[in-house]
Amino acid sequence: MPTGLKRYYGRGHLHFITFSCYRRLPFLRAVRAKNLFVKELSRVRREYKFALVGYVVMPEHVHLLLSEPKKGTPSTVLQMLKQRVSRKLRKTKTKTANRLQRVRLLFPELTETFPQFWQARFYDFNVYSDRKRREKLDYMHRNPVTRKLVQRPQDWPWSSYLSYERGEAGLIPIDPI
Repeated sequence: MPTGLKRYYGRGHLHFITFSCYRRLPFLRAVRAKNLFVKELSRVRREYKFALVGYVVMPEHVHLLLSEPKKGTPSTVLQMLKQRVSRKLRKTKTKTANRLQRVRLLFPELTETFPQFWQARFYDFNVYSDRKRREKLDYMHRNPVTRKLVQRPQDWPWSSYLSYERGEAGLIPIDPI
């Protein structure tokens, strides 16, 4: 593990986790990619039994606010989630030469073969108070607006905003804490 990177598990805290696509390329830009990510997040959540308190899926990164899982650690959860999403999305992106050519036009820095899908590491912040929980949720939900992807948080369906604002289930039901 690199120096300075410490993970604190077993304290009963929530974890604010951020991870990015390889070189922050927008591999999650397509609606289909974001929907597939949400579907896999839901599956991993069921398998590892963790509370999902908040999320937002952006074109090149993801923020999650989750509890420690009953099975494994947040690191295990991220490993499985990233692996499943990358396998499924890489498979569809490399199916045909035409599709690969389009990807190369969009991302000329890519080499002959498709690179890894995710950056290797992730950021993990222990959320230890209600104030910090609210801060992280607000940050996540404002992210699509800040990035000028939408004008209002409720217009971005790949987040937990509607669960908090209107009590609607959204794409993934949220575990209120």
